[in-house]
Amino acid sequence: MCRWAAYRGVPIPLEQIVSAPGHSLIDQSHCASQAKTATNGDGFGIAWYGDHPEPGLYRDILPAWSDCNLRSLARQIRSPLFLAHVRASTGGATNRDNCHPFVHGRWSFMHNGQVAGFDRIRRKLESALSDRLYACRRGTTDSELMFLLALEFGLDEAPEGALAEMIRFVISAAKADGKAMLVRFTAALSDGETLYAIRYSTDTHAPTLYSAPMCGGHGHCLVSEPFEDKDAKWHEIPAGSFVTVRDGGMSVRRFEPMRVETVELAESA
Repeated sequence: MCRWAAYRGVPIPLEQIVSAPGHSLIDQSHCASQAKTATNGDGFGIAWYGDHPEPGLYRDILPAWSDCNLRSLARQIRSPLFLAHVRASTGGATNRDNCHPFVHGRWSFMHNGQVAGFDRIRRKLESALSDRLYACRRGTTDSELMFLLALEFGLDEAPEGALAEMIRFVISAAKADGKAMLVRFTAALSDGETLYAIRYSTDTHAPTLYSAPMCGGHGHCLVSEPFEDKDAKWHEIPAGSFVTVRDGGMSVRRFEPMRVETVELAESA
């Protein structure tokens, strides 16, 4: 399983998430403690927002721990909103096009999880893309394809509804192929204004997701597994949740893609 971290709040150097803390994301790239595989060495990437609507993007196939440029960039770049990911491949070659985050226009997206029998339903899923979005597909991962499907299903207009529709479509494609409905999906995405995250699985093993306020409550961090930071108060996000981080704080809603409606759970400033 991959590991990732996302932040929204007052601008901070990326290193405060990526490299500086104990058990930082770089540390998790070679010794993750809450994943099936402790090593996440199949590439990495960061997407950050600054002076332009579209995010900056840096990805490489090297393990995060061995890329000297990553630490230098993370020390110098300040951003109010960024996504960072270290990859443990469950399918797809190790190349830049398969490294997260993926970007399209103002959107950035990263994922940890899997779709059972993806290779058998991949063609059906790709056929749901318009010619315009199909032409944007660069890699071969299920993650990038789910991102493009969410865009196809209206991510710009209604992020929660589009992601729910995408998951329903993936599940229906698996059922039509006679496959078990196994979708494990813990993802973060942003349009440059709002940070969204989902923790969901069709079984009882949803990939982990935690949150903590940062910068005196002026920011929030979402991670696959907590850093070793005595000042951070980490809370596990329940499975079946949709998370939204805006200027006013973080809210968590129940996320049930197989139902049309979602239910409010909690909100924190």
